[in-house]
Amino acid sequence: MSKQDYYKTLGVQKNSSDAEIKKAYRKMAKKYHPNKVAHLGTEHQKGAEEKFKKVQEAYILIKKRRGL
Repeated sequence: MSKQDYYKTLGVQKNSSDAEIKKAYRKMAKKYHPNKVAHLGTEHQKGAEEKFKKVQEAYILIKKRRGL
C-alpha cells in the first residue's frame, strides 16, 4: 500500500492536520470495529475485521511518518 493509500483509507487528504487524522481514525475504527457488526453474522464480522486492520495499519504508519 502506498503512502497516498494510507490517507485514502482514513478518508483524509495528505495535508490534513494531525487532529483531523486522529478524528478520522476514530470514526473509521468505530465504524468498522468487529464488535459493532457481530449481530450481522460471522461473514460481516470478518469483513469488518479486515477493514478495521487496514484502518489501524494506516493510522500507525501515518503517525510514524509524522513523528507523532
